[in-house]
Amino acid sequence: MNIKPQLIFILAIVFLGGCQPEQTETKDPTVADITGKVESLIDQMTLDEKIAQMTQDVPANKRLGIPFMKFGEALHGLWFNGVTVYPQAIANGSTWDPELIKKMASQTALEARALNITHCYSPNLDVISGDPRYGRVEESFGEDPYLVARMGVAFIQGMQGMGEEQFDENHIMATAKHFVGYPENQRGINAGFSDMSERRLREVYLPPFEAAVKEAQIGSIMPGHQDFNGVPCHMNSWLLNDILRKELGFDGFIVSDNNDVGRLETMHFIPETRTKAAILGLKAGVDMDLVLDKSLALSSYRSSILKDTLEQNPDLIKYIDRSVSRILTAKYKLGLFASSGNEFKTDTVVSRTEHQDFAQEMAEKAIVLLKNEDDLLPLDMARLKSLAVIGPNAHQLKPKSGTYSLLGGYSGLPPYYVSVLDGLTKKVDGKVKINYAQGCDLQGESRAGFSQAIAAAKKSDAVILVVGGSRRTCGEGEDRDDLDLTGVQNELVEAIHKTGKPIIVVLINGRPLSINYIAENIPSVLETWYLGMRSGDAVANVIFGDVNPGGKLTVSFARSVGQVPVTYLERPDFVGHGKGRYKYSDKSPLFPFGYGLSYTTFEYGNPVLAKSVIQAGGATTVSVDVTNTGMRPGDEVVQMYIRDDYASVGRYLKMLKGFKRISLKPGETQKVEFELNSENLAVLTQDMNKVVEPGTFTVSVGASSRTEDLKTVTLTVVK
Repeated sequence: MNIKPQLIFILAIVFLGGCQPEQTETKDPTVADITGKVESLIDQMTLDEKIAQMTQDVPANKRLGIPFMKFGEALHGLWFNGVTVYPQAIANGSTWDPELIKKMASQTALEARALNITHCYSPNLDVISGDPRYGRVEESFGEDPYLVARMGVAFIQGMQGMGEEQFDENHIMATAKHFVGYPENQRGINAGFSDMSERRLREVYLPPFEAAVKEAQIGSIMPGHQDFNGVPCHMNSWLLNDILRKELGFDGFIVSDNNDVGRLETMHFIPETRTKAAILGLKAGVDMDLVLDKSLALSSYRSSILKDTLEQNPDLIKYIDRSVSRILTAKYKLGLFASSGNEFKTDTVVSRTEHQDFAQEMAEKAIVLLKNEDDLLPLDMARLKSLAVIGPNAHQLKPKSGTYSLLGGYSGLPPYYVSVLDGLTKKVDGKVKINYAQGCDLQGESRAGFSQAIAAAKKSDAVILVVGGSRRTCGEGEDRDDLDLTGVQNELVEAIHKTGKPIIVVLINGRPLSINYIAENIPSVLETWYLGMRSGDAVANVIFGDVNPGGKLTVSFARSVGQVPVTYLERPDFVGHGKGRYKYSDKSPLFPFGYGLSYTTFEYGNPVLAKSVIQAGGATTVSVDVTNTGMRPGDEVVQMYIRDDYASVGRYLKMLKGFKRISLKPGETQKVEFELNSENLAVLTQDMNKVVEPGTFTVSVGASSRTEDLKTVTLTVVK
């Protein structure tokens, strides 16, 4: 969904709230109190007042004292002016550190409260399907359900708080999106239809939402634009009621994605009228109709559309009461009735210095070193007299409107932005001459700037070449049919390479790109994604060795668009004449899931099981010693994968079931331990029952998903 900050207006006044009818039997006096207040309010409300509550920015109801609930986006910081902008979600995933995500979300919640925002449409729990043509790859934590679940739970817990802190004055309500299977679209097109088995739904796409509900107590959920096997998510009672509410136990409210109740009529062509669309949404349990500009032509939950039908068929009013009850409950939980914040604040800088510093720390931990031939990195400033900084993404001035395109989608406008050129210039502090040349535009076809870039490279000791993408080439609605660098960027890389100078390519982009020439010819490559407002500071610290990169990829890089989908989540291929390979090209990813280098080296011991034989339903641990065998301190992400060797159904070759980021000094060894239990050893049977089947399990531990980076041990499960 797409929210323009300038479309977000002052909403209104304060609130009273309540709870859901199905919770009335609880002995918790707080919940019982909420229930009573909600029921009392609903009894007093007119039908028009009830319907009015079911939109995203309803003004306060002064007659009954019902406050407004201001919404916003908060994917990597708020989508407003004057906020802290952190690294984009795909970069946050590359940290492999849930505690960082939790802290970022808690800081975002503080800034939201300072603006009187109490409900945000984040996090994105979509698991990337292996198709980077899809522009929203950058909004996800990665291609693995376990990783996305861990990061998502951390985000929600940080934003909402837990226990007594949940929804207090320092926290807000999060919205997990997009329920469910949104990236499983055809042709890599945003909101494209999806057809998948229930097995794939449950094994790949559902686990992050299950964790969000059961572990993080998510307050709100947003369905996806698309249909699920022919039934749009916004009218899919099986998904929203049977699975989400009954099976998973979700008790919050469901907010539509932008215009999507209306799109049941205008995109999916199922109901013939807007009124019928609204009834379908209500019955399925969509409680709030999100229509960003409140356009009558796009809205569904309005008195002019619903009231006559409801009055003629009073049995339908129970669906209105149910949804209003859930919305009032959310307002009550957020403490809005007792709040003095009765309007959205504009032109207010809420970004704090400590938040900006933390944004830089996250950025430094997100950077992935893809290649480093002959230890070109880190650069030694004492040995440099001049440094060329070249490329369309090396620098960006503050735009006249909107925000910086190199921050990625759903970005607010920070108080400042540090480009790579800014960061390097500040870092060398006059000790090294910086020779800057843009070289070319990100998307343009002109090569007029090549000569200046080549001249800058030739008179420099080394080159930092900054290429990739931006919000103009990736993000929501920016789907592509190829994965190469846009414009003439690749030609620029080739031209600079021919100068013979040592080159470090810095990628700033939102999707994994087919950078074959760079991977084959450039000695050092850094994948930085979008690193937020302190991007240049983080990149400079990594380039000059103040920070040792320890990030790892959470999405696989395709060699070409013809290889799509490319993901480590693979089942065994055909083993006949074709042998599961492409005839003329390498089937493996250019860079695999979990991959990332360091300025130091790590050695893994053999994994050891505490018990090599356990009963079904039992548990044990696997441990491995990891040693820093290099000369620098560094971080390593230890990854644990599991495969059920012979199961009653087909299995993926391996699935991530544990990870831990550790810091090691030179020569230091640390033992890392993972639990093996009935949760991560289970398989979904043919009847969709989750069980642990007797047999052998291959447990792999190592530095990435590549077979050569893993060491294995066999666990036996008996009846």
